[in-house]
Amino acid sequence: MKKLIECVPNFSEGVNMGIIKQLTDEVEAVDGVRLLNVDPGKATNRTVVTFVGEPEQVIEAAYRAIKKAGELIDMSKQKGEHPRMGATDVCPLIPIANISMEETAEYAVKLAKRVGEELQIPAYLYEYAQPNKNRSNLSIIRAGEYEGFFKKIKQPEWTPDFGPAENDVRRGATVIGAREFLIAYNVNLNTTSTRRANAIAFDVREAGRALREGDPVTGKIVTDENGKPKNIPGSLKSVKAIGWYIEEYGIAQISMNLTNIEVTPVHIAFDEVCKKANERGIRVTGSELVGLIPLKAMLDAGKYFLRKQKRSVGVSESELIKITIKSMGLDELGPFKPEERIIEYLLKDKADSKLISMSLTEFADETASESPAPGGGSISAYLGVLGASLATMVANLSSHKKGWDSRWEEFSNWAEQGQRYKDELLGLVDKDTTAFNRIMEAFSLPKSTDQEKAARTEAIQSATKYAIEVPFRVMQIAVESFGLIKAMVEVGNPNSVTDAGVAALCARSAVLGAFMNVKINAQGCNDKAFVDEVLSKGTELENKAIEAEKEIVGLVNDKISPPAH
Repeated sequence: MKKLIECVPNFSEGVNMGIIKQLTDEVEAVDGVRLLNVDPGKATNRTVVTFVGEPEQVIEAAYRAIKKAGELIDMSKQKGEHPRMGATDVCPLIPIANISMEETAEYAVKLAKRVGEELQIPAYLYEYAQPNKNRSNLSIIRAGEYEGFFKKIKQPEWTPDFGPAENDVRRGATVIGAREFLIAYNVNLNTTSTRRANAIAFDVREAGRALREGDPVTGKIVTDENGKPKNIPGSLKSVKAIGWYIEEYGIAQISMNLTNIEVTPVHIAFDEVCKKANERGIRVTGSELVGLIPLKAMLDAGKYFLRKQKRSVGVSESELIKITIKSMGLDELGPFKPEERIIEYLLKDKADSKLISMSLTEFADETASESPAPGGGSISAYLGVLGASLATMVANLSSHKKGWDSRWEEFSNWAEQGQRYKDELLGLVDKDTTAFNRIMEAFSLPKSTDQEKAARTEAIQSATKYAIEVPFRVMQIAVESFGLIKAMVEVGNPNSVTDAGVAALCARSAVLGAFMNVKINAQGCNDKAFVDEVLSKGTELENKAIEAEKEIVGLVNDKISPPAH
């Protein structure tokens, strides 16, 4: 599997789109690198660029962009609201898939070394790439900013890790490192006061504020026995924050870096800022995401806000995202487009969802065409989708049924389980057709030489196994869904009992249809032990489905049959 890392360089130019385009052109010129997002800010005079790819290609793209930024951005003339120390202010690498943080840090060191030695730009390491923990924090490294670095860089303790110990007048210095996925997130306030915004930022950020004698703002700072200032910690762990005024929007913001969203998720940060702002007579009006966000963070936020309303969280992915956007006001300052902001959506291969992206009519027409795929396997998977969807609908209707308010969480849990079944089965609709296509492609491989024949046979067997595994997984999930379906017949909204009954019919058909595909594809598999095991387990699943459907349909008929006269 491919190793993937993300790179998020912050360039000290947010106004001149021509310069920004030249920087992103450098990134896109590297084969294998995918540009995900470009987020310029006029008031901050800063652009956050996000791209992803395999490590060697990513650090090559980063090097080229850093080099070009040094040619195009003159730091002696640069002004902006955001702290900065160089044309490329900071350039973090983030592990995304199949790569450790330690290995990612090694690539950061490799990039910094090249920038320092070949471009002669002072380069500092930070976070996981920096072995000296006294200078691993970005804000500490950047303290003094560009203007102060002409003196700071001369201090022995601030000698760059790579490159000359002299601040470059035009290009400044840069910081390169490896870090966890960081969310840059700003909360909008109904004030123009930077001082009040900073007060809220100090309330929430982990570092908090200095402890003072008497007046909390102007009083003398209290120190410990070593002369080190004492701090009053803020309320949020793994959060860095400052307050600033953004002329572009005419408002003050709390600008936050959420450095570990497992510790402090974005929705908790938002609610805590709302709470602290309210205590100071200030209202939060919305918020702003800078760069990208993981899908899980958006879904967790949606569920959080629904739970606060005592509403079912077992709704679709798109509905959860919509709830998050509206609850946090992510669209206050401009449109929030999930397809451009959520990293998984940007990385998604459209070919993986060709069928499920179709309308019902298009899907039916494609199935009815002379093409052999989609066929019975994909249709079986989709029948499973419909069964899970119907049962989930009953759970959601039950969760919101008048008079059943105390049971909302019980049915929410069922609905959430149903959404998981539905989502995996949806993916299998396309995977089944992909499996068929893989077999066809394997059979079309050349077979002129013994080596080609051996490679072709191996490809056919590999594709055949996959074509067995996909419908077998359909069987497994569809059988699991009977637990949900039966529960909805027994304890769900009685007005929807027939919907649950139809769900059982769909699930049974999904299992039986998928097993037919398992058996026909098993005929072409040479691995007898594998085939025997799959057919044995498949028979068990088929029998379970037949028995479950019979029981559930009987329960439904008992509930809907007219009383005997």
